Amino acid sequence: MGLFLLLVLSILAVCCTTTSVPQKVPSHSPFFLRGCNDADMLAMAAFVLQDINNDLKEGYVLSLNRVSAIQEHRQDDLGSLFYFTLDVLSTTCHVLSKKPWRECKERLLHEQVYGQCKALYYVNMPLRILYLPAYNCTLRPVSRRKIQNMCPDCPIPANLSDPKVLETAIETLERYNRDSESGQYSLVKVTQASSQWMFGLSYFVEYLIKESPCIETEASSCGYQPTDSGPVGICRGSLGRRFEVKLVSMNCDFFKSQALTPGKRKFPVYQRNKKPAQSPSKAVLSGSVQYLPELDDEESQELDPAEAFPVHLDLTTNPQGEPLNADFLFRSPLMIKKLIVLPFPKEEQRSAECPGQAYFSNPIILPP
Repeated sequence: MGLFLLLVLSILAVCCTTTSVPQKVPSHSPFFLRGCNDADMLAMAAFVLQDINNDLKEGYVLSLNRVSAIQEHRQDDLGSLFYFTLDVLSTTCHVLSKKPWRECKERLLHEQVYGQCKALYYVNMPLRILYLPAYNCTLRPVSRRKIQNMCPDCPIPANLSDPKVLETAIETLERYNRDSESGQYSLVKVTQASSQWMFGLSYFVEYLIKESPCIETEASSCGYQPTDSGPVGICRGSLGRRFEVKLVSMNCDFFKSQALTPGKRKFPVYQRNKKPAQSPSKAVLSGSVQYLPELDDEESQELDPAEAFPVHLDLTTNPQGEPLNADFLFRSPLMIKKLIVLPFPKEEQRSAECPGQAYFSNPIILPP
């Protein structure tokens, strides 16, 4: 955490000294339009996405593919509220691993999940405060038809309730437990599955595991008794046959201990005293992620982009804005601080430099 804090403070110092001139907007608009390829904006977008990942409890870590839009609303002497629209990709890291998204590998194209996140991000440079009050993400898997047209032999998604999927998870985990010297584990749930015709139909699964102590019984020298502990790792296994030979392979990655200090905030707030602020009040907003089915070719042509990826972060419809309590972010309990939240700006209201450059420009994984 100390190294990450040092990195944040260093980048904030750079941001304070770099020149990034926001574009002028019509006089009736309260927003300043920021460029999506600006180095300081990209650094800030990285923090936004890391905070989103830190808040997720299920699914896989999201990585930044492209900054689609950034608008800044200056809050007089309180800093600025930034309105980010980010195009994201799923990685191979589970969110419970708490790995930084830059350390995670993007998934192969045929199993990719892509989407868009909208987020509010409060920045106060003099007080060194970074705070994520709200976000919303919408994700979809890539089009199976498009993948099959490009790669007919690629694995295809499998139903998680398919008995063969569960069989693959159970059998590969049994293999791991037989060879394990670190303990015994039981299945929590399958998180990803696919199948592919090779010498026969092979299944590939990913699943969460938890510790399962070995308990001696009269019927067996070692039985399994589930514990109340949460998932401790994620395993990836495959099961297939070549003629009469069963082919089993698997490996597991274990999560680092995520013990939290009582009262610790779920979003990082960095201040001059380098200590987290007190717990947020009930007025503080949160985030959500929605998973939608894949879009086929006809749907993608018929749907409006806003319908294809309905990412909503309209915290208010009042054009004058609504106050958001921010007292807990500041050191003085006597100072009442309220930020003004405006309706999230429309897609067309963005800099001419947006959207920015995509790390992966394949149109299959870019929101329309």
